[in-house]
Amino acid sequence: MTPPLKLQIRFADLDILGHVNNSVYLTYFELARLHYFRFLVGDHWDWKKDGMVLVKNEIEYIKPVVVTDNPEIEMKVAHIGTKSFALHYELRVNGVLHTKGISVQVCYDSISGQSIPIPEKMMEALNKLNKLL
Repeated sequence: MTPPLKLQIRFADLDILGHVNNSVYLTYFELARLHYFRFLVGDHWDWKKDGMVLVKNEIEYIKPVVVTDNPEIEMKVAHIGTKSFALHYELRVNGVLHTKGISVQVCYDSISGQSIPIPEKMMEALNKLNKLL
């Protein structure tokens, strides 16, 4: 099972109220994608040929996160299509849900400049992630 991403809040992540700034959560979710895909497809995946582009983000801010918090992010598969998939994120502090989000990715070959069907190994990884969580 892939462990959740553990984050360390940086002072630069905070807004004037001392909360993690709303825009920083997109970076946290990006880090979660990298974390999970490293476990699922490995470090030697060819992201130029069998990559993805982000086409949509949604975030729901439930409770603020502050510099002394030690959040963790779990990522699950929300939907799998033929060329795209959606990922769901939950950021928790001490088991309490603080933020959740969803992103939609389209598989993309940046060499040819075209969308592509989800590569077989990535589809297997997404299905594996779906079963583990």
